[in-house]
Amino acid sequence: MTYDRLVCANCAAPVSEGRCPVCRANRERIQQQNPLSGLNPMALIALVVVLVAAVALLAHQTA
Repeated sequence: MTYDRLVCANCAAPVSEGRCPVCRANRERIQQQNPLSGLNPMALIALVVVLVAAVALLAHQTA
């Protein structure tokens, strides 16, 4: 899950903005658990597409 969509229960602001200590702590915890969590969904989709294309190209060259 990306933290840009989470809302803080303490201050009711997006966690990605880090307005309060609770937001900042949760943002850091999420980033440490998953380094890709800082990417937005479109960047993740683009990364998957590039990886699939690279595997397809490699499979085509070996065949």
